[in-house]
Amino acid sequence: MDDSACQAFFTQPTQTFHRQYEALRAVFVDGRSQKDVANEFGFSYGAMRQLVLKFRSELDHVDDESPFFEKQLGNVIRQSTSPSQCNRMKRIVDN
Repeated sequence: MDDSACQAFFTQPTQTFHRQYEALRAVFVDGRSQKDVANEFGFSYGAMRQLVLKFRSELDHVDDESPFFEKQLGNVIRQSTSPSQCNRMKRIVDN
């Protein structure tokens, strides 16, 4: 089975929050340098440093909640889609 599209989803994220998540993961989990990660994910080195700094400071004030993922997906769906799209997506999530 060819999973190259699935691999690209993680290794070449196109949406901002996903790129930030994967870049932070590469720094903190994989132990890669901020400079290398910045180059790979299309950030300037200064922007990567700020992202790391902001993440560290926000994580100190979070009670077991991810700054990247909402607990209630329905709220995120309602904020970003039309009512008809929301109903279709909510049915998918609820099943």
